[in-house]
Amino acid sequence: MGWHNADNIPITLSTLMGRTMNDMDVNPTEAVLHHDEGVDLIPTNLELASMEVSLVNAMSREYTLRNSISELKDKYDFILIDCMPSLGMITINALASADKVIIPVQSEFLAAKGMSHLMNTILKVKKQINPKLDIAGILLTIVDGRRNLSKEISDELRETYGKVFKLYDTQIPRAVKAAESSRMGESIISYDKDSKVAQSYIELAKEVLRDEREKQKTRNTHELQSR
Repeated sequence: MGWHNADNIPITLSTLMGRTMNDMDVNPTEAVLHHDEGVDLIPTNLELASMEVSLVNAMSREYTLRNSISELKDKYDFILIDCMPSLGMITINALASADKVIIPVQSEFLAAKGMSHLMNTILKVKKQINPKLDIAGILLTIVDGRRNLSKEISDELRETYGKVFKLYDTQIPRAVKAAESSRMGESIISYDKDSKVAQSYIELAKEVLRDEREKQKTRNTHELQSR
């Protein structure tokens, strides 16, 4: 997003979580950066890696992230928490904070096979830590349309999980443009809006919003009927 010198940013997510663990006052708005494209973000840097160790002995360790950013929840329509590809305490904290999970799966054999472990973790968090947590959908990423493997992985995911969880119709293709945009500090939308990968992300956003509207209509109908 354009802040390349992350180590020089004075307040990051790690700062907020450290203050929470030390029972200090936390003002999450201090860490918010405002991007020209209309997106606000809270950055992280390498300090987050050491936070994983610190959380092991913290009180209410699963709720540290949630307690750190809770004041922001009513200020935004959507807050996205981007997780590292691991199931450590930071990811558990993210799951404890979230209402819903979008699971990105690379169109590779081993990535698809690792899904069962992730699903088990999400269900455990839902049962023991965050009853409101739901799986919004499974998103296939880094898809190479020229390879049969991508279609095979998609078919396998649909067969294994499609009856229980939503698989997004949108798939994110493999694209050099995505890496280039990150290096330039721009979103893929501003870097190359007409590229296939940019259009895929736009379609994904529309699909997610469409699902949310449908679920809201269903909730409203149930509330009217209960009255």
